Amino acid sequence: MATKKRKKKTKKTAKKRRPVKSVQKKAKKKTKAKKTKKVARQKSEVPKARILGVVTHYFPHVQAAVVQLKKPLAKGDLVLLKGNTTNFEQTIDSMQIDHVSIDKAKKGDEIGLQVKERVREHDLVLLPA
Repeated sequence: MATKKRKKKTKKTAKKRRPVKSVQKKAKKKTKAKKTKKVARQKSEVPKARILGVVTHYFPHVQAAVVQLKKPLAKGDLVLLKGNTTNFEQTIDSMQIDHVSIDKAKKGDEIGLQVKERVREHDLVLLPA
């Protein structure tokens, strides 16, 4: 029979750990940097008084957008759709709620809006300047 050689177990030295305080300080510094970035973004945004709603979905085959309204909207109004790659004006010709055509929509409604160009989620529906 072949004999098996056994390896002797040796004690492993414990790794030195950093003090907890220094790790917490670094974490605080990172969060402060993030907060300053958010403040910088908010300053460059459109004034809240002009925002009528936000696009939540887009259906390309029918060229329709789902819009969550923050202010009332009516058929025939002129709106500006603006986003990172989107920027166009149009008059509202067709609006629907649950596949039923409507002439007016109130704050808080989620409407389907026929659009003439492609829009993306998080694009804003604004009053033109």
